[in-house]
Amino acid sequence: MKGVRTRQSILERAVDLASLEGLEGLTIGRLADELEMSKSGLFAHFGSKEELQLATIEAASQRYIHEIFAPALAEPRGFPRLLAICQGWLSYLRRGVFPGGCFFAAASFEVDGRPGPVRDRVRRLMDDWIGALEKAVRMAQDEGHIDRRTDPAQLAFELNSLFFGANFAYYLRNDTKALDRAEKAVKERLERLRAVKTGRGAKKAAATKRAAAPAKGKRAATATRVRRSRG
Repeated sequence: MKGVRTRQSILERAVDLASLEGLEGLTIGRLADELEMSKSGLFAHFGSKEELQLATIEAASQRYIHEIFAPALAEPRGFPRLLAICQGWLSYLRRGVFPGGCFFAAASFEVDGRPGPVRDRVRRLMDDWIGALEKAVRMAQDEGHIDRRTDPAQLAFELNSLFFGANFAYYLRNDTKALDRAEKAVKERLERLRAVKTGRGAKKAAATKRAAAPAKGKRAATATRVRRSRG
């Protein structure tokens, strides 16, 4: 389709193309062919291949945030929001938000050995993603929903490993059960941490249990004396 295109619509197509063919395959010429535009028309928006790649990464990050974080923010702070982020990631993969799978999983592997602005940008966004997971874990700890002994960095690492592993199995190995397995693993991991009561709620429960113990012992002793007297 020929004609004037907005920068945003161009980037939307660039994101999908890079998702399928990689950032390295995203060039002014390749995108011009895809959009049936002239190269000069694209140069008016992006002066170089690198500038196009960086703009595409930024557009992909906005789509990523909209699909995963925006819905999760509607959930209550703590465990519900952390779980919503995890489920949102798996849902976005199921729904094919990026046609080639997780844009940033693919980009991370593609550019990890290529120093430069593109790699730096992908790394910063991945650092932001891991940092957001860590923050969600800390918020769940602050709400008393997750064991305070849990290391947020360790849990974020484990969750992201499950996500990237699911992406690999689903798209490369065509494992149709990969996302179900990942969802099960995520839920079980979080539930194990949730089972340990911490914070003021745990202290109150423990105090109640201690207070109840003597009374329970007295009732048991009384019952024993009554049975003996009747015998």
